Amino acid sequence: MRDYSHTSFWLATADPYVPSPPLQGDLHVEVAIIGGGFTGLSTAYHLRADAPGLRVAVLEAEVVGFGASGRNGGFSMTLFGLEPAVTKALFGHQRTLEAYRYMERAVDHVQALVQQHGLQSDYEHPGFLRAATTPAYARRIQHDLEILTSLGVRDIEWIEASAIRAEVDSPRFLGGWWEPRCGLLNPAKQARELRRLALAQGAQIFEQTPVLEISRGPRFTLRTPGGTVSAKKLVFATNAYSHLIPQLRARQVPAFTHMVITEPLTQAQLDTIGWRGRQGVEDARNLVHYLRLTADNRLAIGGSDVSLAYGADMARDHNSRTFADLERAVTWLFPGLRGVRFTHRWGGPVSVPVDLAPAIGQLGDRRALFSLGCVGHGVSMTHLNGRTLADLALERSTDLTDVWFVNRRMLPWPPEPLRMVASQAIRGALRLQDAFDERHLAQA
Repeated sequence: MRDYSHTSFWLATADPYVPSPPLQGDLHVEVAIIGGGFTGLSTAYHLRADAPGLRVAVLEAEVVGFGASGRNGGFSMTLFGLEPAVTKALFGHQRTLEAYRYMERAVDHVQALVQQHGLQSDYEHPGFLRAATTPAYARRIQHDLEILTSLGVRDIEWIEASAIRAEVDSPRFLGGWWEPRCGLLNPAKQARELRRLALAQGAQIFEQTPVLEISRGPRFTLRTPGGTVSAKKLVFATNAYSHLIPQLRARQVPAFTHMVITEPLTQAQLDTIGWRGRQGVEDARNLVHYLRLTADNRLAIGGSDVSLAYGADMARDHNSRTFADLERAVTWLFPGLRGVRFTHRWGGPVSVPVDLAPAIGQLGDRRALFSLGCVGHGVSMTHLNGRTLADLALERSTDLTDVWFVNRRMLPWPPEPLRMVASQAIRGALRLQDAFDERHLAQA
């Protein structure tokens, strides 16, 4: 067993784990799934639940939850892509509403899975606060709220500074968006519990089994270090790693987000910040900060900036400057936590299409499917995308397969080195706007 403790706090502190053995020999299945994260495991579970006789295999290059699924903040939330204003500008009113309804269903789907199957992933459902730390961010949040309420969304609201500070007592919060539909979970535990569900349904899971080559004929042949898989259908549940697959290379790029986490807070420290409702919190920057409390009352914070990688490089998890920025942000937001000790620092990739919106689709024909592009808000979405992919693989027409981002046309990223130039330009523009909106803020 390789040591994955450096990969994230969640993987470092989860219970001891015995992975499924790697593939050895030759295997014939109806559906092969590449990727053992939330998307791939959810797809496998739903395929077997719907078609118990179907032979389904998941191939994971490392261990389940190694990628984005085991390194994120654990927010099961309704945000689609970046924010409603961006979705509306690019795709229009009706698609913005359809995307939001899909995400509502996604959050409910995660909660139902946890409750119905007793998933042990430290799940709680405390709701979500999107907090404004500048007047410009307050206007941005209020604009997003106006878009959603004009479309008939009714269970979100603006709350003033006194109300938000009664929930989370940061002197920086000027008001914010309150939404009750948001869950928090331990993502590494959730991935392992989804593995348990998929195995119980009869799916086969092979960990530490990278796919080295894919041949396409009457059936797909997947070559791995220990054997081959022959499959009638293929699902690329590869999300932020999709650019490593030639046929998906231009559809997304990985951007690496970073997190730090404190030691468990004392009762006195908790008293200085309130947060008795334990809500998930984001601010309204382009390069957001996202914050939460863990089951053992650590404060986790992520975001602030992203790291970019060239070509196939996926080793951008650690960024000392961003880690330092995040640690300063904790005491800037919560002066009473000055001097708190940070115990873990890590990062992970998120999948970013050019137009900043997720996509599910066919690759060549309906025998090959993919899912990618959650733009950092994928915990709930990937679970429901697994349900959608299962419907597509079973060639069913459902309300999920009819959503607009299934088989949508995608703008391609250019090849390297232009891809890196374009990525840096977009990141630079986002950072510049954040700096402008925060130009009058006092520093910690």
